[in-house]
Amino acid sequence: MLRLTNKVAIITGASSGIGCAAAKLFAAEGAQVVLAARRAPELGRVVEEIQSSGGRAVALAGDVTDEAYARALVDLSVERFGGLDVAFNNAGDLGPLLPIQDVSLSDWERALRVNLTSAFLAAKYQVPALVKRRGGSLVFTSTFVGYTAGMPNMAAYAASKSGLIGLTQALAAELGASGVRVNALLPGGTDTPLGKVVAHTPEMLAYVRGLHALKRIAQPEEIARAALYLASDESSFMTGSALLVDGGVSISRS
Repeated sequence: MLRLTNKVAIITGASSGIGCAAAKLFAAEGAQVVLAARRAPELGRVVEEIQSSGGRAVALAGDVTDEAYARALVDLSVERFGGLDVAFNNAGDLGPLLPIQDVSLSDWERALRVNLTSAFLAAKYQVPALVKRRGGSLVFTSTFVGYTAGMPNMAAYAASKSGLIGLTQALAAELGASGVRVNALLPGGTDTPLGKVVAHTPEMLAYVRGLHALKRIAQPEEIARAALYLASDESSFMTGSALLVDGGVSISRS
């Protein structure tokens, strides 16, 4: 049986990487998906691929830091598919990869706006729609960086993504009685465009692989399957959690 039959899902950061993999997987599992990202041509190609496989998808390009865009995505899910059951808020940015003394205030604030404030804006409009359906799943993509491991030159990324865990816990307590579950997904190193920015040379890639207990990094589809678990009723008694899907990077010391 398909795990998201008749569910409506918003997925941000859906033009590539984890978001793209999740969009295809959620649609294959029966969801009607509303896809969000900045790049309209790439989003269009994902929609075409889903539709050619028999799925139902629509896309709206925009900036997740724009409050009007957050509202428009929910409006689109209601207008096209009748409501909202799942929101996978996955869009994010690495921010400045610099020593703290070299980080400008504008770059710091931009990282917080993309990674954390956008999640607040998304939830502000997604939650009423989820509650209206008398339940649902709200998922944020965080990271192990700043949660179980410190990484140099990633202060803005760590601070902004760690904030998502606090947001997750607060919303889980706030929304539990309404039946809405809220969880954070914490991937390890993953083969995505953002991941390639960090591991930008063969030597860096080998180093990052070696940090993980599994001695490799994830494919986006592996992280998408964890997102599907959180989105589906298979995680029906799970809320307020920070789910590590990190290949053992948090516990590896060898």
